[in-house]
Amino acid sequence: MWLIESPLGTFLFQAPKKAKRRQQAEGGSSNVFSMFEQSQIQEYKEAFTIIDQNRDGIISKDDLRDVLASMGQLNVKNEELEAMIKEASGPINFTVFLTMFGEKLKGADPEDVIVSAFKVLDPEGTGSIKKEFLEELLTTQCDRFSAEEMKNLWAAFPPDVAGNVDYKNICYVITHGEEKEE
Repeated sequence: MWLIESPLGTFLFQAPKKAKRRQQAEGGSSNVFSMFEQSQIQEYKEAFTIIDQNRDGIISKDDLRDVLASMGQLNVKNEELEAMIKEASGPINFTVFLTMFGEKLKGADPEDVIVSAFKVLDPEGTGSIKKEFLEELLTTQCDRFSAEEMKNLWAAFPPDVAGNVDYKNICYVITHGEEKEE
């Protein structure tokens, strides 16, 4: 999993295994560029350019190390960088980078399904859940989140001053890849 913060926003990169299996089961892939609007493709291209520090058109382990260092993450282990690179099936050029996002979005449930799942945890219908409650669920049930994953979640979706997490925003970002304009 990659969490990259840039002037364009926070990007959480993860190549989901579920989506890859579904795509293989369906018998191939479609044009990845048709999965996104032109404005989204431009945003992903800008993010790719930020990450591709040496501007050779391929995101390498050194590019990742450099962009993470520029964001203050100086002690990233080689194994972590190698794991990030290995999430792709080959060299990470822009098309592969975009495909990783396409697979992530293709593997996600529709927004209304995810919101409905959260609503079960929100009987008052406030649109938010207490941070402590959500953290307890995510670290003790099913596919448990690690401490690092929780840190990344709170970095991407910080709770408000009362300790509430806006789950509708989380659902929107999961399914659309960017925060709603207020």
